[in-house]
Amino acid sequence: MIYKSTRDSSISVTSAQAISMGISSEGGLFVPASMPWLSYNDMKELAEQNYVSRAAYVLSRFLTDYTSTEINDCVSKAYTMEKFETESIAPLYELDPSTYMLELWHGPTCAFKDMALQLLPHLLSYATEKCGNKKTMVILVATSGDTGKAALEGFKDVPGTKIIVFYPKEGVSALQKLQMATQQGENVGVFAIEGNFDAAQSGVKKIFTDEDIKKALDENGMMFTSANSINWGRLVPQIVYYISAYADLIKNGRVSCGEFINVVVPTGNFGNILAAYYAKKMGIPIGRLICASNANNVLTDFIMTGKYDKNRQFYTTISPSMDILISSNLERLLYDLSGCDDAKIRSYMDSLAKEGKYTVDDSIKNSIGEYFWAGYCDDNMTRQTIKDIYNKYAYVCDPHTAVAVNVLEQYRVKTNDMSKTIIASTASPFKFAGDVLESIKGEKSSGSEQEQINELAELQMTTPPKQISDLFELPVRFTQSCAKNELKDVVFKALGI
Repeated sequence: MIYKSTRDSSISVTSAQAISMGISSEGGLFVPASMPWLSYNDMKELAEQNYVSRAAYVLSRFLTDYTSTEINDCVSKAYTMEKFETESIAPLYELDPSTYMLELWHGPTCAFKDMALQLLPHLLSYATEKCGNKKTMVILVATSGDTGKAALEGFKDVPGTKIIVFYPKEGVSALQKLQMATQQGENVGVFAIEGNFDAAQSGVKKIFTDEDIKKALDENGMMFTSANSINWGRLVPQIVYYISAYADLIKNGRVSCGEFINVVVPTGNFGNILAAYYAKKMGIPIGRLICASNANNVLTDFIMTGKYDKNRQFYTTISPSMDILISSNLERLLYDLSGCDDAKIRSYMDSLAKEGKYTVDDSIKNSIGEYFWAGYCDDNMTRQTIKDIYNKYAYVCDPHTAVAVNVLEQYRVKTNDMSKTIIASTASPFKFAGDVLESIKGEKSSGSEQEQINELAELQMTTPPKQISDLFELPVRFTQSCAKNELKDVVFKALGI
């Protein structure tokens, strides 16, 4: 399969090249030139397979320059019982006969990013080999909380790689910060940035496209790639779990093959819900894609109006991984809905860079309305939803998942559409124990982070995930911070250039 750039359709690369490069040289994102189709029989067959087999099949349809042996090697190393605490990898939890939690947080960092970032290092290793690249791969990551730790964990001590992560100094939870600050590995670096996630993401993308910086790396035997969802190797594994979830519904007799469902995703950078859109384009019968935002509701406004405007107040919320005003993966959707009009996409992205806003044409706006519905909720509504879900189902969810639950309720009230729905549950509640406890109990916990985690475990009548409880025994390695205009110097120093 060939991959095109969203900002220059004349560019044509293999999947290995797309994965090793991360982002196109002119700043565009790589997308498949065509979308593989899953037939009725394909879905029936996938229903009888386990997650590893499903992943191998889906990846084989997109990564056609990888051999079946290479793909099987990648997925068998990524999705193991050593790394994931459940054999099903991404289990479905039935809240009620019409609502299912797709739990994507049973991996080593307790967040959905593990689903892709345990696989990406293996895909990248094969990609660099296929491209004849002998350089050290430098992975730059901007994170709003979960991507950073998942990428660090996935790439730690991987030969031929170095990874540098930037996170907003005051924009992640205490536990997310601890996860990154205690990261082990000889090839890792972590830096707080004095600004929000958008500042970190914009800074990283600027470094990626700076010719002088790329030349300096080349002279030192290095090259950049990305572990953010701008990298196709990050996005394609996310398509897998939506297909797998539908296969599980068939297998468990919850839907008949071909029956339509809805999907709701708590969304910041738009990658997770874009993966669901691609699954729909492949033939998974998804009726409505419901985009759930927190108080940073730039996507809600865009989906409802066709106007994207990041010039608005930025909120620091209890769902920090969604505290984003520039949703990078939206570019891929616009490219698809525009009929692959790269000139139009360049115009939109130039306007976003210069003015912080753009307005899509009526054709794209109408297409978005056909596929998507959007809503948002603030922290008060999020807390109330956590409490309501616990009281009604004895189920504890994290603040990001609660945003999705709340928006789903809004959707059902406004549309009266009670179709069976999959909710993408993106993080373990233990990562946000203090806020979850406060939501359920109605009062702020006075205990330490560790005590809050233990209290939440008692409330759930379970034990905390080992990968979280062990954090408090690890030494803090990374305490450095930098201004947003210092990223280049920080990267060079970290790489010894």
